[in-house]
This record gives sequence, C-alpha cells and structure tokens, in this order.
Amino acid sequence: MSRLLVVTADDLGLTRGVNDAVRQAHESGIVTATSLLAVGAAFEDAARVVRELPHLELGAHLALVGEDPPLLTAREVPSLVDSRGAFPLSYRTVVRRGLAGRIDPDDVRRELGAQLERVLDVGVPVTHVDTHQHTHLWPTVGAVVTELATAHDIASVRLPASHAHSVTGLGVRTLARRTRTQIRRAGRSATADYAGLDEAGGLDAARFARTIQQRAQAGAPSLEINCHPGSANDPDLRRFAWGYRWAEELAMLVDPAARRAVDLAGYRLGGFRELVGEAA
Repeated sequence: MSRLLVVTADDLGLTRGVNDAVRQAHESGIVTATSLLAVGAAFEDAARVVRELPHLELGAHLALVGEDPPLLTAREVPSLVDSRGAFPLSYRTVVRRGLAGRIDPDDVRRELGAQLERVLDVGVPVTHVDTHQHTHLWPTVGAVVTELATAHDIASVRLPASHAHSVTGLGVRTLARRTRTQIRRAGRSATADYAGLDEAGGLDAARFARTIQQRAQAGAPSLEINCHPGSANDPDLRRFAWGYRWAEELAMLVDPAARRAVDLAGYRLGGFRELVGEAA
C-alpha cells in the first residue's frame, strides 16, 4: 500500500514572485498544498491565486516573527513586538521571551486569531494551520494554535520534526513531543512524519531525493515535506536575508525526476484532507 505525501509550499503571499512560483509548482509539479501568510505584502494577489487553483489545499501560515508587520498594533499585542510595533526577525527571540515568561498568550491569541480570520475570509476551505519559522513548537504558541484550529474546525496542524544529530535537532524533537500531545488532545490530525525544517531553503533535487528515501525507510504512513519555491530574479525577495535558494527549490518541484522519486519511494501525492480522523 502506498503512503501519503503532502508537499506544502510555505510563504504564499510573501511576494508576487513567490505566488507565481507556488502556482507553477502546483500546476506543473508536485506541490499539493500551500500555507498563506496573512501578514505578507502580496496577500491579495495570493488570495487570487488560491481561488483560481481549486485542487491546491489552503492552509494558514501564522506569523509571530519576520520582516512583515503584524496585523494588530503594538498597543494591542505589546508582548509580541518591539517599540516600533515590529515582530522579531527570528524564532530565537520567541524562545528567549518564552523562557523569560514574557509572551502573553492573550496577545498571541489576538494576533494569530486576526491572521487566521484574514485567511478564512479568502473564501477557500482551510485544511491546515502552521506557523512561520515553526514558532508553534513553543508550548504557549502551540496551545493557542491548536485552540484556534479547533474553534474554526480546521482538522490538521503541522507537526514539525528534525532528524538532525545536533543540539538544535534535539531541541526540536523535545518540543515536538509536547506539540504532538497538544495536537492530539485538541482532536486535530497531523502527518506521522515530516521533513523540511532541516532542509529549509536548500531543498534542491539531490537533497529532495535523499530526504524522501530516508523518510521512506522510516516507514511512517504519512509524510509532509514543506518547501519554499520562488524566483532568483524576484526583487521583492532581496529584503529577506534568509539565504534561501528559492529558484533551486522551484526547479526541483517541477522536475519530472521529483515525481519519479515520489513513486519510487512508495508515496502517493495528496493533501491534509486525507488525514481526517488520523491522530497526531
């Protein structure tokens, strides 16, 4: 029996170039789902894209970090922003604030609730939620994300994982165990396996083939791989100092070799809808 593979393109709405790349990766490649960034500068264009692609599953990519501003003001969510009302650029700041007890869950609920409402207002069914830089691995954020998914009857929540033999990998695995418990207790579903955190921004053809072979050997019945397609010539991406190889990820996703690798590893492409009733 083949196993389910969900290939999710993150950061829809970041730029118009990213939106075009996600469309191409779905229409000509292996992307089956996308996650829409409510705070992204190209949100309205992204909404048009997903309305035109009925077979591309839509998720909410909720953000507490990044270069784009929150939907709410600094007065409304003071524990999430600096004096200018800006998010921190990295998840590391979220972790430090969390350890110091400086994240107010009500602030998280207000901001992420507003972001989720904006995605829902697109008018396309939302099948899953996840977070920019996987901040819902932090327990305070994860509790709010699963609460919001339950309140809006969204069946699936991403369960990130790391397979790296490093301190960061160990930290992710430790936090992911608690996140899995939160998802399960909320009655939400998640894929049994995941890749994309360790590979973020560098999922070229060789790494994709290696990753999917490794995950196939692990034998889980379902797998999500998240990716970041884009264009090397997108001027709007220059403000993001992430070091991502956007164009190489897009080239991999539309290469027929990627679909052959999926088939050879024993997976079938699908979406989060197929996880309904499958516990995290």
